[in-house]
Order: sequence, then C-alpha cells, then structure tokens
Amino acid sequence: MNYLCARFQHKGAGDSVVGLPQELLIRHPLQSRWALWYLKADRNKEWEDCLKMVSLFDTVEDFWALYNHIQTASGLNWGSDYYLFKEGIKPMWEDDSNVKGGRWLVVVDKQRRAQLLDHYWLELLMAIIGEQFEDLGEYICGAVVNVRQKGDKVSLWTRDATRDDVNTRIGLVLKAKLDIPDSEPLRYEVHKDSSVRTSSMVKPRIMIPNKEATATAAR
Repeated sequence: MNYLCARFQHKGAGDSVVGLPQELLIRHPLQSRWALWYLKADRNKEWEDCLKMVSLFDTVEDFWALYNHIQTASGLNWGSDYYLFKEGIKPMWEDDSNVKGGRWLVVVDKQRRAQLLDHYWLELLMAIIGEQFEDLGEYICGAVVNVRQKGDKVSLWTRDATRDDVNTRIGLVLKAKLDIPDSEPLRYEVHKDSSVRTSSMVKPRIMIPNKEATATAAR
C-alpha cells in the first residue's frame, strides 16, 4: 500500500491518463469504504448542522483524487475540522461505534506547525486506509484533525476504550508511522471523559511513552 500511495500521491482526478502504463489505469480497492467529513464551526448553528460529508471512496485512486482537490489541513480556517471515518460511522462520540471508545491524541507543536500538521494528517490517513495497523484495523473507527489557533490536534479514534492491550499497540504503531519523538508523549483519552471535560483536564487512560513505567524500570 505504501508503494501504491507513492505512485498516486501527485496525480489529481483531472490529470490526463493518455499514454500511462496499463497498470496505472487499474483501480486498487481498499479494504474498507471511507467517508470524509468537514466541519466549519458556526455559533449560530447546532454542531451537527455544521458537519457535512464531502465524499465517499474505496480505492487508492479515488483517495488521491479527493485529497489532491481539497484544502490541506493547514489551509483550513481556524475552528475547522476534517474527519475520515469508515462508512456507516458518524464522526461523533454518540455514534454506536464510538460511544464506548476513545482517541489517541497528537498535539501539534505550534512552532513547527508548517512542517508537522499536514505531514501528521496525511501519514495518519494513509496508515488507516492502507490497513497499516494490520490485525488492529477492526478496532479503528477513524481519524480527526482539529484546526485551532490555540493549537492543532490530530487524533485516531478507536472503538473500545477498555482494551488497553489493543489501544497500546495501536498507539505504538501510530507513534512509529508519524515518527513522533519520545519528547512529545501521546495520550489516549476515553470519549466519555472528554465529553464532560476540556482536553487539558482529562486524565489519559494510557500514555506513550509511559513515564511511570519508565521511572519504575529505572529504579
């Protein structure tokens, strides 16, 4: 899948296909069908009324055609979100697939926003649609990027917050795929906790790296 993504990364839907090798004209199906959603905050509307589905896709080619024709995450207005979720899962805590779950949260360094935001978001998208989490894919619901002036966030949502073993493995893969250094810890937050508190007040269920475990092992 990495090979395929590299092949199609810079090709838009409107580009000419005349003269291309036959192998590039073949459509490469994804294991799941995905929906891209967009939200632009509006205080005069209910949250759900601000949420719009952009497109559905289920091939590598359709993903790149979509990605190359929408605004990058770093180009969105403050208060905007992108959500990429498996078809049939709405990007909200209350959805049946999300209500018992949680999220791995990546806080983007404001000083390195230009270098990191689009990189993190694209790498995460390619990881989930390309099934780079392998046998853990069934536990993954979708990915979110929140564009905020006070600090952008990228998150990966999973369906069962009680599965610490599964979620830890997912977090380790996420850390590796995004190449996140140990100096920037990842937090796994339970949706029910986040729904009643601001993120800065939520106690994470899991941390990577686990500072307490590291300190204990060093004694």
